Amino acid sequence: MLDLALPYALDDQVALRPEPFGALAYHHGSRRLLFLRSPALVAVVRGLAEAPSAAAALDAQGLAGRTRAAMELALAGLATAGVIHAR
Repeated sequence: MLDLALPYALDDQVALRPEPFGALAYHHGSRRLLFLRSPALVAVVRGLAEAPSAAAALDAQGLAGRTRAAMELALAGLATAGVIHAR
């Protein structure tokens, strides 16, 4: 479960490879490959390490409404997959 009030970061075992559609995320530990299908999502994920919370990382990208809700759902999926974790 993703708690937007907590700070998150990209897992140390995850590599992001930029792509025109967003990025590929490869987890070296689990050997999972995930598609981040939005450049905005990639920006949020990269900004997590500097933000005081997941909500602040979303705010920094100016996301609101349905787009923000979709990003929150995507972040929850990335947390479940071990791509990001609370720090």
